[in-house]
Amino acid sequence: MERTLGPRARALAVETPVKNRLRVLRAEREWSQAELARRRGVSRQTVNAIEPGRYDPSLPLAFDIAGLSGLSIEAVFAPDRR
Repeated sequence: MERTLGPRARALAVETPVKNRLRVLRAEREWSQAELARRRGVSRQTVNAIEPGRYDPSLPLAFDIAGLSGLSIEAVFAPDRR
């Protein structure tokens, strides 16, 4: 039997923001936002929006960023369950 999510659960699943360690990882590697963006093929504005959590990256981009850092995706991105 397949269980479906109710409207509130669906909203929470979609709206759960993601926190990240991107700024720290960039600092450790001495990369600017522009450098990270160039390495990942995205705009600097994208990196600028991901860092403070204004934009959640797509799953492929999140995996790509984590891979570039040599870390698991869970070590870079995690749900912000405030």
